[in-house]
Amino acid sequence: MAPGYVEKERPALQKGGLTGLMKNGSSILATENFGSKFPKIYSDADIKGWIVGILQLGAWAGALSNGPIAQKFSRKYSMMIAVSIFIVGSALQAGAQNSDYIFAGRFIAGWAIGMLSHVVPMYQSEISPPEIRGSLVSLQQFSITVGILVSFWLDYGFHFIGGTTCNRLGHSEYTGPIGDNNKHTFDPYKDVPSGGCDGQKEASWRIPLALQIVPALILGIGMMFFPFSPRWLMSKGREEEALHVVSKLRRLNPDHERVRLEWLEIKAAVEFDKETTAEYYPGKKGFKLAAAQYLMLFQRRGLFKRLSIGCIMQFFQQFCGINAIIYYAPTVFSNLGLDGNTTSLLATGVVGIVNCVFTIPAILYLDKFGRRNLLMVGALGMLMSHVIVAAISAKYDGKFASNPGAGWAGVAFIYIFIANFSYSWGPIGWVLPSEIFPASMRSRAMSITTSANWMMNFVIGRATPTMIRDIGFGTYIFFAVFCLLMFLWVLFLVPETKNKTLEEMDVVFKDNSSAVDAERMKRVNERIGLSASGNIRHDTTSSTTSVTEGEKSNGYTTTHIAGQRGDTHAV
Repeated sequence: MAPGYVEKERPALQKGGLTGLMKNGSSILATENFGSKFPKIYSDADIKGWIVGILQLGAWAGALSNGPIAQKFSRKYSMMIAVSIFIVGSALQAGAQNSDYIFAGRFIAGWAIGMLSHVVPMYQSEISPPEIRGSLVSLQQFSITVGILVSFWLDYGFHFIGGTTCNRLGHSEYTGPIGDNNKHTFDPYKDVPSGGCDGQKEASWRIPLALQIVPALILGIGMMFFPFSPRWLMSKGREEEALHVVSKLRRLNPDHERVRLEWLEIKAAVEFDKETTAEYYPGKKGFKLAAAQYLMLFQRRGLFKRLSIGCIMQFFQQFCGINAIIYYAPTVFSNLGLDGNTTSLLATGVVGIVNCVFTIPAILYLDKFGRRNLLMVGALGMLMSHVIVAAISAKYDGKFASNPGAGWAGVAFIYIFIANFSYSWGPIGWVLPSEIFPASMRSRAMSITTSANWMMNFVIGRATPTMIRDIGFGTYIFFAVFCLLMFLWVLFLVPETKNKTLEEMDVVFKDNSSAVDAERMKRVNERIGLSASGNIRHDTTSSTTSVTEGEKSNGYTTTHIAGQRGDTHAV
């Protein structure tokens, strides 16, 4: 990778880090000092579900609302606005004096995360060369797992501040229900010393929440030194600025042939957007134009089939149970007989390691093994893990203290579940939707599929504590059923998209959306003199693969910028 391209990966890493670090909010719910300050959140499964779920609800709203912001104020400033909002939300949580602070802070921070989930991939696709654009999709998922890993171990380390129990005398003074370790558990209404916790300190949960601000500041300050998107500049008529940005990004002279070629391609993409809008939506502007563009996704059968696959993919990505495990890992491991304050948090940290390590194969081998194969194998692996954990939980419920080996066996299959998700439905859940839409519709379609992911994320975060409390091991059976449905859905209804051009996607989905886009782009290229140069670079416009020399013979002639344009989310 050329040195000039390395910096393009940083927004993905920072955004992923923020998303991952936000997941530590559920881990601190298990700390007893937090319970002493917010007893209702600590002890009420429904409230706990809302605390976790409100973040995803905010992210859903943020993702949907950010399109006009990114288009009007630029991708760069949109990220900086999101960072500012995130800092406010994190500060409210870290300094919370009552549960209202926690709820408000989670929603506000979630809004910022949703904005970043929209604008960061868009910014990356507009400043990155095609040879690394595909890897950035998987890299973003990898960076999220790194953020989760860091947050888990921060939680584990900080929960020792002052001890692991609210009362310095420990469980001997507790009056709550007897747990699997044959000790009374902490009751936040009865077991808090008169002067407050004299064991575990507030810093055990306030510092981890405050530390979320650090990667946000790095991203916000770093973006001050990043350029505007050249495509956004071109769309605003600032062509010379766009040329200088391309020159800076590629570390070449503005007069260099490669820089001029890329600049012309960006100009072609902007003209392509204008021509597409004029052709499909004559006379429409503003809200009416936006509504018509979204409505087409539901009116044309081929487009609706693609949209359905994208949304169902996001639905299943959440309903396999991944975030039920990640968000509530301390509770899950406690129910398998591990100590709720120490051992279960240690086991939770291993979840982050497994998640991170097993995402790497997707980055390296996704294009070799294909999407369908990895999705089906991953679904079966998760199905098997859920069934075994359910069987262990059903047989040894309340008996783990005398059967510790059974509890650790359950923990092992939780790790196997995480591994199977990490190389399959984790990264592919984002890759596949980015590949199946034609260039002219991809931005709007992706905004819908992304918001579907956040909404399903919210549902899972909200429902899981109640499910664990009310149906116990049935929670795993519930997710196992969905894993079976996932396997069958992929087997019978999901096409393989590896190395397919958009023309081939038209055959799969029985419409000609991409062929029409290709013809329109050809006209634009001829008009601005781009095709005459004979140096046009080719691309499948897939977010994961570029066309090789051998693949050029398939006749696909759209310039790589069509794919770049399609990867954006401008509204």
